Amino acid sequence: MISPKAEIDPKAKIGKNVTIYPFAYIEGDVEIGDDCVIYPYVSIMNGTRMGRGNTVYQNTVLGAVPQDFNYCGDASQLIIGDGNTFRENVVINRATFCSGKTVIGNRNSFMEGVHVSHDTKISDDCVFGYGTKIAGDCDIENAVIFSSNVIANAGVRVGRGSMIQGGSRLSRDVPPYIIASDNPVKYGGVNSTILKMHGVSNKVADHIANAYRLVFHGQTSVFDAVRQIREQVPDGPEVQHIIEFIDATKLGLISKMW
Repeated sequence: MISPKAEIDPKAKIGKNVTIYPFAYIEGDVEIGDDCVIYPYVSIMNGTRMGRGNTVYQNTVLGAVPQDFNYCGDASQLIIGDGNTFRENVVINRATFCSGKTVIGNRNSFMEGVHVSHDTKISDDCVFGYGTKIAGDCDIENAVIFSSNVIANAGVRVGRGSMIQGGSRLSRDVPPYIIASDNPVKYGGVNSTILKMHGVSNKVADHIANAYRLVFHGQTSVFDAVRQIREQVPDGPEVQHIIEFIDATKLGLISKMW
């Protein structure tokens, strides 16, 4: 299952039932879990720790040296979970410092040409469309969908279940369960499709929509909108997560719908 034409450092730890095609390059400080498939011309660099059942296509680079002027050669890491798909020409950078980590969760799909920079944290079940670029220190929650050619600038947070439409450029946080689009990026309504897929009832979806009416359609500050959500919208896990996400923002939220 491992081609003799692949260049693999003998110190690398390779799990069971791993397929490695010719001309793959794997450095020594690398761990690859069981049932992974590594296609030709893939480079897996020092500091990469990969779980089970991942598929890595041609010309992808995992654990690349950070594109950060603060990087001084630290033995930093890229941590990858299980069941991820990295299509052609994807680049994932490891962390800048040994105290940090770039983290990829489980069952994420990275389409051709995606780049994820240093110290970014990605949760589970996300989709990154063609040519999407995620800068350093971003935080992407579960089940986020990025359409093609999205750019997320450094430090941006994207809440679970949100969808970012093609060509958008993010410099502020995108709260959970919404659709974001245009440039500058604006709130485009609740992502009802994702809510249904995850079994959220119509009643709870209405509560989420009411919460965002207060945030994006009201004439008050975000601080006052959060206070109104606490007072007017029935509590529940989804509404509570919206409140916690907004309370934690440092960059502010995307713009209101015109």
